[in-house]
Amino acid sequence: MKKSKDEKINFKKMPNLIYGRKPVLSFLQTNGVEKIYLDERFSQAEILKEIAKQKVEVEKVTIKKLDELTAKSNHQGIAAIIKQFNYASLDEIIFDSKKETNPLIIMLDEIQDPHNFGAILRTCAYFNVRGVIIKKHQQVPLNATVAKVSTGALNFVKVCQVTNLSNALEILKDNGFWIVSTDLKEAVSFEDVDYLRPIVLILGSEGKGVSPLLNKRSDYVVKIPVSGKIQSLNVSVAAGILINFISSRKIK
Repeated sequence: MKKSKDEKINFKKMPNLIYGRKPVLSFLQTNGVEKIYLDERFSQAEILKEIAKQKVEVEKVTIKKLDELTAKSNHQGIAAIIKQFNYASLDEIIFDSKKETNPLIIMLDEIQDPHNFGAILRTCAYFNVRGVIIKKHQQVPLNATVAKVSTGALNFVKVCQVTNLSNALEILKDNGFWIVSTDLKEAVSFEDVDYLRPIVLILGSEGKGVSPLLNKRSDYVVKIPVSGKIQSLNVSVAAGILINFISSRKIK
């Protein structure tokens, strides 16, 4: 391990930075870390063992510098630069989905909040979703914040960027997928749809929801019925409810 070189570190220009023990460990275990910045007093055995195993470059720094690096967030004495994010192709996701009976793919229509994106990826990894499709524009990309919130989940979920979601839907339909989009108004209850088939679930942006064009191209438009006084759900919460329900209905 290198000794501290605090004066030479330009924290503001660091790409793909994550912090915290659990997120860093998740990326270490999948060989996804390029370099680690470690508190001089750091002693967590499991992480130190994994660092040695992966032979990752480590630089020891002061707590003050880690605070500066992470904007005084809860870094737990460790930060890491993770490797460049790799996107899958749509063909890869379709091919991978054929390994499962009645696979589930998620399509995100202009999700802007990296915390929502990361939380959705974590849910996808938990329920073995075969892939996530996003737009190249007007959509938060894979970045360090998404990676941290996902707690390593993006290492297990294929993410595809496409220029046009509508065109991607047509390709997915040609490959046997049924399209289910979400809406708050003119829609049936999510419980009233047959999910025993390959499904693409479309989740819309935090402000606008799913675009009218994508809803029009869908086989079903569903909603989560309101039973309380709040009229809408955070998109990552809605994703968890719908993905859990769809996964529970699939043939194992």
